[in-house]
Amino acid sequence: MNAFLAIAGAGLDGTTVLILTLTSFVASFITIAMGIGGGGLLLAVMASLLPPAALIPVHGVIQLGSNVTRAALLLPHVHWPPLAGFTLGSLVGVAAGGLVVVELPGAVVQIGVGLFVIWSVLRSPPKWLSTLPWLTGAISSFLTMFFGATGLFVANFTKSLTLPRQSHVATHASLMTVQHGLKVAAFALLGFSFGPWLGFIVLLTLAGFAGTLAGRVVLVRLSDKGFKRALDVILILISLRLIWTGITGD
Repeated sequence: MNAFLAIAGAGLDGTTVLILTLTSFVASFITIAMGIGGGGLLLAVMASLLPPAALIPVHGVIQLGSNVTRAALLLPHVHWPPLAGFTLGSLVGVAAGGLVVVELPGAVVQIGVGLFVIWSVLRSPPKWLSTLPWLTGAISSFLTMFFGATGLFVANFTKSLTLPRQSHVATHASLMTVQHGLKVAAFALLGFSFGPWLGFIVLLTLAGFAGTLAGRVVLVRLSDKGFKRALDVILILISLRLIWTGITGD
């Protein structure tokens, strides 16, 4: 078993791959059941175990697979109108991020995104979140090139649309599929080699798919009111963690 995990893990030891595989399952379960949170959880665990240079691109491919399967499972519930504008903005954001030579300070991004999300949860979401999907796509896609897990930002846009719980999850997954797909393409063009990580990516994507199937059972049993309350709590907790990490550097 350990030999298989080591082979699939791009040189990582078997225990590390097993931990990340289980984390991928839990992350996808949380995301489809609660609407958000899994991407940030997976990124946090991966950040402590993977080489820094591989973290954002490899995380992006795994998240792409997770969001594709989630969107496919809930395809009839996708709210399509904002997708075109979001895609256009995401193209601009990813292109701009790929051209930036000096990396944005991670602490500044973490604190800024955390404060913005908390403000959006506690107050009415700003109108541009629901009326300007291209701007949400541009800003979040620019940040994802440096920060990785910008699902929080996009979740607030989706939340502002006041969709039923299954439509919220399906629409958010579709938007994140676009964003992660463009990000992965950009990293490939920038020269990152995904080949050595292929087995690891497939393993974690399959674990994420299993988590998605399990979490869907929870999603269909939640009420809309319960879902939105759980989503707000998760958004605030993750945002507080982002702010704390940005301040302390932990």
